[in-house]
Amino acid sequence: MCLLGVMMTMYHAFYLSEPKAEEARRLVVRNRVSLTVPIPLAYMSRIKQVPGVQEVMIANWFGGTYKDNRDPKNMFARFGVEPEKLFTVYGEMQLPEKDKKAFLRDRASCIIGRDVARNHNLKIGDRLPIIGDIYPGNYEFTVRGIFDWPRNSEVMYFNKEYVEQGLPERRRGQVGIYYILIGDPSEAGRVTAAVDGEFRNSTAETKTETEQAFTVGFLSLLGNVKMFLIVISAAVTFTILLVSANTMAMSVRERVREVGVLKTLGFAQAEILGLILGEAVAISLAGGLIGYLISTGLMQMVAKSPIGGFLPTLPAIEPAVAGACMATAGLVGLMSALVPAVGASRMPIVQALRTTD
Repeated sequence: MCLLGVMMTMYHAFYLSEPKAEEARRLVVRNRVSLTVPIPLAYMSRIKQVPGVQEVMIANWFGGTYKDNRDPKNMFARFGVEPEKLFTVYGEMQLPEKDKKAFLRDRASCIIGRDVARNHNLKIGDRLPIIGDIYPGNYEFTVRGIFDWPRNSEVMYFNKEYVEQGLPERRRGQVGIYYILIGDPSEAGRVTAAVDGEFRNSTAETKTETEQAFTVGFLSLLGNVKMFLIVISAAVTFTILLVSANTMAMSVRERVREVGVLKTLGFAQAEILGLILGEAVAISLAGGLIGYLISTGLMQMVAKSPIGGFLPTLPAIEPAVAGACMATAGLVGLMSALVPAVGASRMPIVQALRTTD
């Protein structure tokens, strides 16, 4: 049930959960061919002219190596952005005003999430050296701020101009993705269609999607994750049912004499059936509850891991997933005990009392 809870939580977070209000206002524009193919800088002015767009910000995935990439703890997201727009696009980001001003003044500076600071024992004023790969070179950033926000903060932001200064002329003016801030989340569909329509049949067509859809899009690199989660959940449920059915059958066989005694005392067939089924369902629900609680702990660990920044928001308790897990547990208990319970309740008193097992 713990494994089932993990699978169902991931499925719900990826494909069924509603984005938060601030996330629903952000759209992401990338190259239609692939995330690794850049789009021209000249697109920014045309995107700004689309009705409903309030702000457009460049964000380039930096990559690079911090200390040693063989240690997963050294992996965190790194983006080159336009600092003057960052706090408008990410309005929920919490950073003291003095740290914002320091970040804006120093082109070679960066701000990091609270999780990055805690995991690597970094503080304001420290140097953060990173060896570039997508953008070759040895870069040293100064930490000017440590921000907090509701989701995973395993991320670093720096001024993209600091890196672009060292690039050859042919590589300048290329953008990885554009973040769009819109005024009304209900206009997301219209703005998405308008932006992609603006660049249709161009040399670099775009794909615009919500921030949540963009995040989930990373999963497509692994294949059909949606079907994978469904198949695993079905297989886990079927396996639980087989194990539970075998366990309940053994339990009922060992207590046939008890059934005979209950019938002798006047218990009706329906009452005995209800006792056996009730016991099975109660045990299954208890196991389902324990399994779900363990799964929530595991998912919170995943959310705090280095890959947590690429995942949608994972709430501590998701009522829909909890209800589905408990319903599955109850159904498994009912189905696993149904056949042996019916057989035991129908057994004649004499035959039941003669049983020595």
